[in-house]
Amino acid sequence: MVFNIGNQQGGVVNNVAGNQSIHGGQSAVFTTGGQEVGDLVRRLRESIERTALPPAIEPEVRAELDSLEEEVAGPEPDREAVAGRLGRITRLLSSAGALVTAGTALIGPLGALAGWLGALGQPILRAIGG
Repeated sequence: MVFNIGNQQGGVVNNVAGNQSIHGGQSAVFTTGGQEVGDLVRRLRESIERTALPPAIEPEVRAELDSLEEEVAGPEPDREAVAGRLGRITRLLSSAGALVTAGTALIGPLGALAGWLGALGQPILRAIGG
């Protein structure tokens, strides 16, 4: 038997031989280099640009994307600032129905960025059904 497993990342993994009790929940923080986070933001922008956004929200979404790109361009992005911008983008896209029409093209990069945010990304994951 042969297993060929590429790059994998896991959040919380529990391997328990008996009973396990967890109080207060568990969380994991997905860490990646700044360049990789920048790549995720670029993927999100490309996906949004391929999505027909209503004119009423398009300028606000683009402004949030610009600010998001600036934030992740630094050596250590402020995760709270990123979470705020990503949350606003997600709410705008959701209110316009773009998450439903674009599907995985938007949900993929949003979910990956929310995963990078760790616990701060949980509201975004819930909003996109992740």
